[in-house]
This record gives sequence, C-alpha cells and structure tokens, in this order.
Amino acid sequence: MKRFHVHVSVKDLRKVVRFYSAMFGQQPALLKDDYAKWMLDDPRVNFAISNRSAKTGVDHLGIQVENAEELSGVEADLHRASDAVQAQSGTACCYAQSNKYWVQDPAGIAWEAFHTLGSVPVFGVDHATGDTLAKAACCAPVLGKAGCC
Repeated sequence: MKRFHVHVSVKDLRKVVRFYSAMFGQQPALLKDDYAKWMLDDPRVNFAISNRSAKTGVDHLGIQVENAEELSGVEADLHRASDAVQAQSGTACCYAQSNKYWVQDPAGIAWEAFHTLGSVPVFGVDHATGDTLAKAACCAPVLGKAGCC
C-alpha cells in the first residue's frame, strides 16, 4: 500500500513539532535534533519536517511504497510523466536507507518515490563523495533548472 509523503522545511523545529504533535494527536515516530517524522494512518501520510534548508515551506512531495514491486510501478508512472527521472539505489537520507526515484513537476516541485530498506544513524550521505551530510537540505539530486529542495 502506498503512503503520501510531504517534507516541510521549518525554522524552529521544536515549536513546529509541538504544533504538529497536537494537530495529529501523536508524537513523531522519529525525532532528531534536526528532523521529525510522523507515520500517520488516518490520513495515510509520511509527514516529515527538518530545519536543514535555507528556505522554509514545502521541500518536496512523494510516494512511499512498501516493497520493490510497488516502487517499480511508481517508477514506470514517473517515466510516463517525465524524461528526467533520476534513480538513487541504497541511498542514506533522512535517517533511512532507501531506493528512490526523483522527478520535478512542470511547476518545479520535486517528487520522490521511495522504498525504505532500513534506518541509518545519520541524516544523509553526499551522493558524489560518500561523506556524511553536515548541514544540507534534503538528499535529492539536483533536478531541472531550479534545482531541488
């Protein structure tokens, strides 16, 4: 079953965690100094926030799937929508190891399709160097002219 994913960049993580914890009626499933994630079942959403970007607001949208077969189906949909789909296998991002596909919609919004394989102890790893990300926005590749995240 698929789960809608929203990642919002915020300035004051603690204040926003309190707000969304009250709004959703539950604490985050994952809480770090720079990141929080709620895995909601009603509505079925993976809602994440972080303070890792210079800009605030919606960082990217996505579809989280439960297995490799579902990811292949979503990947096919992305390829029908765009010729500029970028793959990431076994990537470390947002404290998780995942297989991903990224695309940018015509309005410049980054979309991520992903299957989470497990957790990792760091926010992410730079795809070019393999180094742990110190202070960077989402782990998306640069997409389109405007970039991502």
